[in-house]
Amino acid sequence: MELWTAVAAALVGALVRQCVSLGSYSGYGKPPMHGDFEAQRHWMEITVNLPANEWYHNTSENDLMYWGLDYPPLTAYHSWLCGKVAEAIDPTWVALNASRGIETHSHKLFMRATAFVADVLVFFPAVFAFCYLLRRQTPTQKSLTAGLILLLPGLILIDHGHFQYNAVSLGLALLGVVACTHDHEYLGSVAFTLALNYKQMELYHALPFFCYLLGKCFRRPYWMLPFRVAALGIVVIATFAVCWIPFLESVEDAQQVLLRLFPVARGVFEDKVSNVWCALSVVWKMRTVDPQHILLASAILTVLTILPSSIHLLLRPTKINFLLSLSISSLGFFLFSFQVHEKSILLAALPVALLLPHFPLLSVWFQVVASFR
Repeated sequence: MELWTAVAAALVGALVRQCVSLGSYSGYGKPPMHGDFEAQRHWMEITVNLPANEWYHNTSENDLMYWGLDYPPLTAYHSWLCGKVAEAIDPTWVALNASRGIETHSHKLFMRATAFVADVLVFFPAVFAFCYLLRRQTPTQKSLTAGLILLLPGLILIDHGHFQYNAVSLGLALLGVVACTHDHEYLGSVAFTLALNYKQMELYHALPFFCYLLGKCFRRPYWMLPFRVAALGIVVIATFAVCWIPFLESVEDAQQVLLRLFPVARGVFEDKVSNVWCALSVVWKMRTVDPQHILLASAILTVLTILPSSIHLLLRPTKINFLLSLSISSLGFFLFSFQVHEKSILLAALPVALLLPHFPLLSVWFQVVASFR
């Protein structure tokens, strides 16, 4: 990959993000909830002002009905870090309860900067690492591929327009792909586990990661199989344990975090998301059906959708099969799983984008369609 073309790709990606961030954001001028922008700010407020064992609990100082924290611990730690920076710049941005709904221009600039920095520090390096290691491509082609992946329209619109931090989990997952496909399975396991501990939607990619790593273990001498599997399991468990340390002091704390991460009571989907259940709701009011029945049906359909490609990956753990399985699995979850949000299409958009060198037309077409999910 030529340096000047790589720099050009990075600069174009950064410029587009900055241009999009000049616009408004989710919930601006719409009290009392304000939108996802306020949710991210509120989590900074909560994590900075309250002890960790109260972050996921409903208390007098933490009303879970007002954008209660519902992402895994790594998101909470990121919110805490950003909150500490905000507190150092202007304490009113994260003042407990008093900062709700703040909409000053200076605060908007700060929040936009946090999304941009997170993107550049996590997602950009992951994309360049993936493209740098591509085979049978010229340096210019590698830079062009990196530039196109950096310009994922859905990711830019959601993170830098609507406002979220999806680039962090996607970047960590991509680092996991890069490491696992280049014989660094332990590093890949750590990276993907961190992605899963940042956003639980990374479960969409979990089965392909498991099958790919297990399939590679089967390719080693049989006497090494139990040791390799055990070592990978230890790495994953240890990474989870480190992320969850503050919430393992009691069973109640751990259960409360899990209840916040998987809110079955919210229903089968949120708002208008382009999946099977939302489409069916036009002629059959899904929200009137017993959630337990839909939960069972969605689980069965999701498993039936993702299982064939995962079994194929287990038997033939190649890089292209890995990327295809990631795409199929994430699409299967998006179309059939329970409690799907519209931003979940990004989980499918990323692996499809990684297929750009193999299926350029299909990859670009998918990104365009996914932006209008």
